Amino acid sequence: MKTNLKIIALIPARSGSKGLPHKNIKLYKGLPLIAHSINVALASKYISDVYVSSDSEEYNKIALKYGAKVILRPSEIADDLSPDVDTFVHFIEHTRDNAYDLIVHLRPTYPNRSISLLDSCIEYFLQNIESYDSLRTVKRMDSTPFKMYHIEDGNLKPFIKTYKDFVEPYNQARQNFPDCYLHNGCIDIVKTSVVKKDVLSGNNILPIIMDSNDDIDTMEDFIKSEKNN
Repeated sequence: MKTNLKIIALIPARSGSKGLPHKNIKLYKGLPLIAHSINVALASKYISDVYVSSDSEEYNKIALKYGAKVILRPSEIADDLSPDVDTFVHFIEHTRDNAYDLIVHLRPTYPNRSISLLDSCIEYFLQNIESYDSLRTVKRMDSTPFKMYHIEDGNLKPFIKTYKDFVEPYNQARQNFPDCYLHNGCIDIVKTSVVKKDVLSGNNILPIIMDSNDDIDTMEDFIKSEKNN
């Protein structure tokens, strides 16, 4: 296992949440939501530096208070439709003097990830680093995309029109298809060299399968998470 690599954590925290305004700094168990991700990253035995990237000076002041370094993100890459990779590319461009090999992506909306899970994910990736570009935590889904549709011009359109030798796979038994997994937003790890190609995962993604999805998106999620954790 490679242990001589420099590993940093990046916590993106934009200020423009629509579903739950200022979600990332809303108090959760007595601390701003973002502080929980900062604290677990600082506790890791593998992570050397913890950064928060935000378009908000207020958010960055809070991040500094809890021990993170900060990057002020331009508003044009911090709106509802901005892809995560833009934040990562901007981050790399503004930290060129601080070389690092791996970026651990910790979303502030998953406040209950444990330090043991975080470090075990890093260890697992380091053990398999030669074969993978990134690592991602996922949750197994009961539904399958092979039987899902979208509506276009009033017509029901299957997302997946062909699969192996099946004609109309969306009309086949679910048991004919592989298990499906959803990205649960808990922990991602990516090589810096991959992000420099303007992608966030690369071709080879190492999966970590979890039983739960505790990502906070709405007020209902917030209340439920505080009550159950």
